[in-house]
Amino acid sequence: MIKLGTRGPRVKPYEIKLLEGNPGKREINNHPICELTDDCREPPPHLGRYAKKEWKRILPLLEKNGLMTDLDYTTLASYCQAVDTWILAEQEKRKYGFTITTDKGNVIQHPAVGIANSALQNMLKIGREFGLSPSSRTALSIDNAKKSDNPVLSLIAKREKIQNA
Repeated sequence: MIKLGTRGPRVKPYEIKLLEGNPGKREINNHPICELTDDCREPPPHLGRYAKKEWKRILPLLEKNGLMTDLDYTTLASYCQAVDTWILAEQEKRKYGFTITTDKGNVIQHPAVGIANSALQNMLKIGREFGLSPSSRTALSIDNAKKSDNPVLSLIAKREKIQNA
């Protein structure tokens, strides 16, 4: 049987560990360094209008900090689609209100309220993986003065510095 959950804190992505500066001085496991190719710079065609806008807004920021590779393509697409769903549901809420009256006269929550809440939760969960919330960024220490133009080379240099410390 496969165990899906494990005890203890969630494992942090390799790049996040590097950006935190390895305060525990434990060895960081090597992993293959992947790049972001041109094929994965464009948003998937199935994304909604607002998802594509979010993709174009967030991709350069993630890439600049070495947090986006080809392996992250579908994860970023999921995040962007959650943004799209959230925006559309929020528009529905504003248009029709928070409640509706059923055929029997009962006042219930408008379906857009639940959809917006669910999309927001998905946005926050996926966004944490990329360091997109204030609390997920608090441990990151990015030295902008010494950062090279190539985020992969910057991460390699930082890893070597940590391993030599």
